[in-house]
Parts: sequence; C-alpha cells; structure tokens
Amino acid sequence: MNASTAADLPVVVIGAGPIGLAAAARLIERNIEPLVLEAGPAAATAVREWSHVRLFSPWSEVVDPAAEKLLAPTGWVRPDGAAYPSGGDWATLYLQPLADLLGARVRYGARVTGVSRSGRDRIVDADREAQPFVIHYTGPDGTEERIHARAVIDASGTWSAPSPAGGSGLPALGEKSAADRISYRIPDLKEPTVRARYAGKRIAVVGSGASAFTALAYLADLAKSDDGAGTHTTWILRRGISGSTFGGGEADQLPARGALGLAAKAAVDDGYADAVTGFRIDTAERDTDGRLVLVGDDGRRLDPVDEVVALTGLRPDLAFLDELRLGLDERLQAPTALAPLIDPNQHSCGTVYPHGAGELSHPEKDLYLVGMKSYGRAPTFLAMTGYEQVRSIAAALAGDREAAERVELTLPETGVCGGAGLFDEPTAAEETGGACCAAPATLAIGGPAASSAGC
Repeated sequence: MNASTAADLPVVVIGAGPIGLAAAARLIERNIEPLVLEAGPAAATAVREWSHVRLFSPWSEVVDPAAEKLLAPTGWVRPDGAAYPSGGDWATLYLQPLADLLGARVRYGARVTGVSRSGRDRIVDADREAQPFVIHYTGPDGTEERIHARAVIDASGTWSAPSPAGGSGLPALGEKSAADRISYRIPDLKEPTVRARYAGKRIAVVGSGASAFTALAYLADLAKSDDGAGTHTTWILRRGISGSTFGGGEADQLPARGALGLAAKAAVDDGYADAVTGFRIDTAERDTDGRLVLVGDDGRRLDPVDEVVALTGLRPDLAFLDELRLGLDERLQAPTALAPLIDPNQHSCGTVYPHGAGELSHPEKDLYLVGMKSYGRAPTFLAMTGYEQVRSIAAALAGDREAAERVELTLPETGVCGGAGLFDEPTAAEETGGACCAAPATLAIGGPAASSAGC
C-alpha cells in the first residue's frame, strides 16, 4: 500500500463512549474521516451499565464542544448546563444522538481482537511507519473482519477489567469460587432483584474512593427503608481513616463530589456502616451457612458477610495491542510521558498538568490511548481531560502542530484529596490517599460511580 493510499484511510477509533465519540467529532472538524468500532450494540454501552448513576460533573462539563457544534444543526440543545445527568441521561440525551448523527461511521457489535502494522509484527523495524495499521475485529455475527487505518485512537476505557478484592492486586484465595457472592459494580438498588439480594443482609464494601462512598450511601438508604431493616455494611479500607478519607467535602470545587464523601461519612457516623482499616484481603472462606469470611494478610478474620461489593478500581485491557510498541509506565500502565503528571502519589485531578498528543504518544507512531485507558490505573481522570486529549490528537493528525501543543484546560480542585471513582481506584490510590476525582459519582442521593470515562 503506497503512502498516498494510506493517507486516504480512516482513523479508527476503538470505543463509542464519551471520549471515542468526541474523538470522532474532533476528527470530522479537521476533515479527517473517522471509523468508530464499538463492541456493544449501541453507543456508550458501558455507560448504560450504570444508567442509574448520577455524575458528579454537570452537563456543562460532560459535552464536548466539537460534538455540540456537530449536533447543533440537527436542533439538538444541550440540557441545562448546571444540572447533573445520570449515566442513562448522558447516554440517551447526548451520546446516542451523537452516534446516530455519525451514522455509518460507527459500527456496532465490532469487538477489536488485535491491532498491528500491516505486514509487520512487533519485531520488524523495516519501513514500519510507512505501513498502515491493520485492525482485526469480530462482527455482530461472530465473523472475523479486518480493516486498515492511518491511525488508531483507543478509547475503549477500563470498564471491562475490574480489579480484584485481593489486597495484593491478585484475586484473594477463594475469590473466584465465591463469585456468586461478590460484585465488582455498585448495586442498582432500584432494581427489585438487586434490592432483594442486599436487603436485610450483611455486606462488605471494599474500597476507599467515590464508588465505595456511593455504595455506602446507597446501602445506608436501604437500611433506613421498610424493606431494608437489618441491612448493615462493613467498610474495608486498605489504609487508615484520616482527615482526607472522605474527600474535600464543602471545600471541593465539584460540590456533588464533595457531597458524596459527606454522605459516606454520615453512613458511618449514623451506625449503618462499620469501618475496618488497614485490612488487605488474603482469603475469602465460606462458613457452614455459605456466607463469606474475609481473612486479612495479617491473620485477622472478619465476621461473616452475605455479600461483598469490591470497588478497588479498574485496569486497562492491553491484550489486543500486543503486536504494537507501547511506551507505558511500569506502575500505572499509562503512557510514559503522562505517568508522572497523573501519579496519584503526587496529583489530584485539579493538579494534573494539561496534556495532549505529545504526552500520549507511543513508540508506535500515530497510536494513541485516550480517556480512562490513557490513565491506566491512575484515579484522577475527568471527562474534560479526555475531550482536551482528543482535540490535541486530532490537531496532530491534521499536521497542526501549534494547535496540538496548545493544550489549555482548567480542572476543578478538591480541597482535600483521598479516594477516587469506580473506574480508577487502583490500589496505589487507596494506599496513598492521593486521588480525588474520577468516574461518575452520586449527588447526595443520586447514583454511584461507573463509566468507561470519568467525569
């Protein structure tokens, strides 16, 4: 394939979530043809899995400007910028209309299984950058498909790979066999069968970020209800409780995020949850009644629980990128140049330095990981960050170096950092308490955290 032909190929975007669709809008703005491959049957499939969740960022911060400009001629009007959408609102009122507008540029049921350079495996240097990318994927009927691209933007997120409850980063002994008692998502207690699963039960919530806060608040509300009498939560933290444990509170520039931490604190203060600190799960054993007994690496054994909600973060799936040359930080699994800027030991979301194509580059030219996936295991991602990432990348692919390097973004600070959202709550964040924001969270009684894109 010659250079002129390769330049006529589309840019393949993996994932039709918030950042993937924003990438497509930015590419169109630059007169570059995108092709979005979405594994699910509709736009924002992962977001729809937490449709009951209310974001802690308002509409004004979760709509990409280029996407809004693209939608405007259709009569679409952004909802009240000061209002906080749920995941369902985000998907149905904004993301699906955007995908519908893109039309055939979005392919559903297209699960990417591998990405490489055409005719070049990972080892081969010769003429590598002149070759287009080749993307293998399975279609809706399971058939194998292949397409070539001039560049690849991976916005597939981290939703599909939750971290285990085990304190070492590996599943605790017995964790896999206890899968019927363990959930890695915040329960939707408005759904009758889910509510019945937790009502009147003893539940362990593992994690120290916005997702855990949400679960604590939800379960406390359940305990206060007529059908939830007897519901009680054991909150398991791998570190201790300090002044930063519940986040920024009233000092948080994202008020809904601050309110979330305060709601979790109230659950503990009011006796609906007990905190167990410095506890790293080593083993999950079943007692004679089939309940789970969690054993720490220090030998401590907790009282039996009926259910475990493990909210210890998510991880990037890098398997289908194995034939490409990635430059990733050994700890965070984020691009090497980006990692020190988002290190949860040093930064909250509000102190992350604005970044774009330069920091997101890899040894494999014209390959970019964006959105939650670009942050690897770091817990500080916001949707606004992802929108700025893809603006810069589209400029770079268009050859507009000045625009690509002119990355300007002001993020809201939190007064006190500690913990993160469901998608980005790695063990490191729990250990250091350095994270402060990320995926969707609840407004007081709004909804938990969960999405392939933080907000």
